[in-house]
Amino acid sequence: MPITFNEKNRVFKLDAGNSTYAFLIEPNGYIAHLCYGGKIDSDALEYLYRPMDRAFSPAAPGTQAPESRDVIPQEFGTNGIGDFHAPGVIVRQENGHTVTDFKYRSHKIYKGKPTLEGLPATFGADGEVDTLELSLHDAASDVEFILLYSTFTKYNAIARAAKVVNRSGETVRIEKLSSASVDFPGADFELLHLPGAWGRERAVERRKLSHTRTVIESVRGLSSHQQNPFFALAAPQTTETAGEAYGITLLYSGNFAAELELDQFNLLRAQIGINERTFEWVLAPGESFTAPEALLVYSADGLGDMSRTFHNLFHDHLIRSYWKDRKRPILVNNWEATYFNFNEEKLLAIAKDAADLGIEMLVLDDGWFGKRDDDRTSLGDWFVNESKLKGGLGRLVSEVNRLGLKFGLWFEPEMISRDSELYRAHPDWCLHVPGRGASEGRNQLVLDMSRPEVVDYLFGVITGILDSANIEYIKWDANRHLTEVGSAAVPPERQKEIAHRYVLGMYELHERLLKRYPKLLIEGCSGGGGRFDAGMLYYVPQIWTSDDTDALERLKIQYGTSMLYPCSTMGAHVSDCPNHQTGRTNPFPTRGIVALSGTFGYELDLNKMTEEERSFIREQVAAYHKYNRLVTGGDFHRITDPFDPATVVVIWEHAARDRSEALVTMVQPRNIPNGPVFRCRLRGLDPAAVYELEQTGERFTGEMLMQAGFHVPRFDRDGGAALYHFRRI
Repeated sequence: MPITFNEKNRVFKLDAGNSTYAFLIEPNGYIAHLCYGGKIDSDALEYLYRPMDRAFSPAAPGTQAPESRDVIPQEFGTNGIGDFHAPGVIVRQENGHTVTDFKYRSHKIYKGKPTLEGLPATFGADGEVDTLELSLHDAASDVEFILLYSTFTKYNAIARAAKVVNRSGETVRIEKLSSASVDFPGADFELLHLPGAWGRERAVERRKLSHTRTVIESVRGLSSHQQNPFFALAAPQTTETAGEAYGITLLYSGNFAAELELDQFNLLRAQIGINERTFEWVLAPGESFTAPEALLVYSADGLGDMSRTFHNLFHDHLIRSYWKDRKRPILVNNWEATYFNFNEEKLLAIAKDAADLGIEMLVLDDGWFGKRDDDRTSLGDWFVNESKLKGGLGRLVSEVNRLGLKFGLWFEPEMISRDSELYRAHPDWCLHVPGRGASEGRNQLVLDMSRPEVVDYLFGVITGILDSANIEYIKWDANRHLTEVGSAAVPPERQKEIAHRYVLGMYELHERLLKRYPKLLIEGCSGGGGRFDAGMLYYVPQIWTSDDTDALERLKIQYGTSMLYPCSTMGAHVSDCPNHQTGRTNPFPTRGIVALSGTFGYELDLNKMTEEERSFIREQVAAYHKYNRLVTGGDFHRITDPFDPATVVVIWEHAARDRSEALVTMVQPRNIPNGPVFRCRLRGLDPAAVYELEQTGERFTGEMLMQAGFHVPRFDRDGGAALYHFRRI
């Protein structure tokens, strides 16, 4: 059984793939964490429980000194009874106090996995996942605390969630509720996380943890460009291919916090959940609140194995889209070709060239609605701008379809312009605080997605547009962060609920649209990768990775993103040069090679392409159709690291899971005169098999390619690139 409870030693043992997570019920009813790491067959793990008397570490009420909560690794830290680490849960009672003393009450183990109402969550059939529900109780407040653990049979992965139930006759307030908390005794870890900014999302930073509290967070209302709801803990010697690593992520798209606290005894407490800075939840008698799900992944074989576990887990147990296993249409987006300056004739000219070049979908970006000729007006007015599209969307889409192309459309549902019919009719529908002005970003305000009537309005106008024409794709954007997070629809004592209710409203709108249009392809976006998180992947199969489309910048952005997100989820396009974000000019083939490691598409004016560029596009389209299933369905190996100053050529490999083939891409960001000669060793091949290199006809054994390596060519310019395909014969 993947989850067991030994009645004699009171040890819970959770086996997930080749990993084991264990804790026990102490004699006093508290839950002590025992271990998390490689798989252990025995459940005789009680020997790991070792209370120890320490100076200035008080015992909880009714316990003896060696049993201090400050010393014993806890399964979930509580508040105010001697555990001085950051608590995982804080509940304020009507008497004003936040002391809680949660002890074991009951548990149940069952096959399968529950859903989380209104929230994204992993899923799995009875034979794929097992669940433990652990009920704890605070006798003084009569509040129940439920911890949920789901183990995946195939993967070294555990899903965690937490739930607070008010069993009392009084109202309580949840001031903090982490989704997962893990204590690591004797910790010696380095922290890896993904900071960034608009245009340079998800850089990779790695540093040794010090004896203090480290917080990775967003308070921007969205998961943000600046941080990502993910971190990894790696042993100092851990590399891409060897050593222990733990990855933890939150399935949530709003304000989050990951806290890491290394104490005086080298015990590390790692937590992740909704950010307490912007959160509080009023819980009336009989009500409950469930935190978002967190995922824990263990790897004994380096960061690459950790990443591939996340990739496969997301594919098999998180992404639900009709498009999950289908080849996405190659699209051309008109934004960088026209910005707001377009009409039906310009769009059809792009569509005609697209059809001639083998591109499969035209996406109409910002500017098609209301009176939208710039970014100062009309958000919220989701009706066609007939000064640009005189025949409406119906005629345009019909003409595009007649050319053999699909049609997609840009929306920014969560935003509103002051200069809009919607704002004039409902000024109270934006987030605001009475008596204060409202900040603007990109000349826009934010709709109050916590209000059901706002979600209903958006569902009505969006479905009206989608029903008016054959629209098969939407790009869902969100071009600013949240400020003045207040709502006219709730009383003062519930205002700190709004940031979370906003996220729930956004999720609800996605869910309703997917139920109505199950085959609709939705690409998430927030000024690029400002809301690229596992929570969104429950609703959309792909997310625009960054507004920065420069191929050399994308090497770093897509590398960092791949730490946990699969290539199939990364929106990646070939764009114009000089690049609109960096001013840099990169070779056309290089732009295509980098974009092939994502969903692939174009972001340029096809009418202005030279004959040579058109030839490159045809070659890239053919390459996409030939290699896409390998890219999106294979194992991704990061051979070299673009963040490493010693890296000369950035090398990625997509290897088939059955080891039948591999696609290798190489990009040299900067040319080095008279540069070094070196080889790259491939991964994930069959050592005994013979592979033929498609480009030259040369043959190698898998062992040769993995042990001796393959020559990296010398490139004679910045941005030089090459693509190699090896197939087993």
